[in-house]
Amino acid sequence: MTAWDFTAVVWILSFAAGFLGALTGLGGGVIVIPALTLALGVNMKYAIGASLVSVIATSSGAAAAYVREGFSNIRIGMFLEIATTLGAILGAVLAGRIGTHALAIIFGLVLIQAAIQSFKGAPGGERPVESDALASRLRFGGAYPVDGNSQEYGVRNVPAGFGLMFGAGTLSGLLGIGSGAVKVIAMDRAMHIPFKVSTTTSNFMIGVTAAASAGIYLSRGFIDPRVAMPVMLGVLAGALLGAKVLVHAPVRTLRAVFAIVILALAIEMIVNGITGRV
Repeated sequence: MTAWDFTAVVWILSFAAGFLGALTGLGGGVIVIPALTLALGVNMKYAIGASLVSVIATSSGAAAAYVREGFSNIRIGMFLEIATTLGAILGAVLAGRIGTHALAIIFGLVLIQAAIQSFKGAPGGERPVESDALASRLRFGGAYPVDGNSQEYGVRNVPAGFGLMFGAGTLSGLLGIGSGAVKVIAMDRAMHIPFKVSTTTSNFMIGVTAAASAGIYLSRGFIDPRVAMPVMLGVLAGALLGAKVLVHAPVRTLRAVFAIVILALAIEMIVNGITGRV
């Protein structure tokens, strides 16, 4: 495969990853990493480095559209970003001491859990809840567009969400996935935030989380411009298209896409991690 062919294939795969990442709040890295390692034979740590760059691009591309449409909850995102950023730094430090086979298996197990939680749906369906005392004090409640109207919602279990976000940040630094799968589940199930708000707020957050660990990967030489550049450009283009589609997509469809994509990737990563192909 020539350099131009490699670049074109990486761009196409990254475009698809960015599109799905914007729809589901996963950030694109969850698809980019398996695609680069399994389909193109890129070393997993270089794939993670390129993925972190793509996560920043996804966040930049999709988050602006979601904020403009009124879906993202900026107040929640900024608060939870404290936990994810600290976790991302820890994960990036740990990544240099863990082999790629183990990383692939951990990656797969995390995704299987996220898929199971997504298939279950939200604890109370999509009905908004009343904010608890701490969420009310922090003014985390908000509203988002539903069929042309503004639907108010509340937030609960802030401490649990904050703790899960630290774990999400650690996984982001460790695996380079933006940890959108864990962030969406934490906001959707633990904090009872509506699914579309959870996915869009996740997209807003993942760029900052990735940036916290990308610097460490860069200093270790794991970000190769020949891989990272087409990944970033493809993911950004896909994310912009995905952001437009999400606004009108049914929540049930988004949940199904989210769960099916990450379950398939989880199985593939675990098998290849065990057999030593990554």
